[in-house]
Amino acid sequence: MSRKIIYTPEAPAPIGPYSQAVQVGDTLYVSGQIALDPETGELINENITEETHAVMKNMEAILRAAGFGFDNVAKCTIFIRDMGQFGTINEAYGQYFKVDPPARETVEVSKLPKNVQVEISCIAVK
Repeated sequence: MSRKIIYTPEAPAPIGPYSQAVQVGDTLYVSGQIALDPETGELINENITEETHAVMKNMEAILRAAGFGFDNVAKCTIFIRDMGQFGTINEAYGQYFKVDPPARETVEVSKLPKNVQVEISCIAVK
């Protein structure tokens, strides 16, 4: 089975020893994305809605670079620092999955990279 590393400058460069995504056959594993501006490296985090949209746009750029889209996403994992923000995050996230949303879990954690409020990863299948 083939293994291909996916990289696009339209999403933030990895901030550690990992790839933006790895494609194995028809399955794409997208690393957790945070709200970093891919051009400046600055955080986009004025509010949780803006932060969530930035995360989803980064994920979209990686999916697109591999020839996938949100309609290919089978599963997402959402890590959030405050479950009290779940509704607001869910509202923004839901705008990207209007029909037949993927499977998902949402987990509250004590800390995330660069002290962001939300990180999302996904698995997509062609």
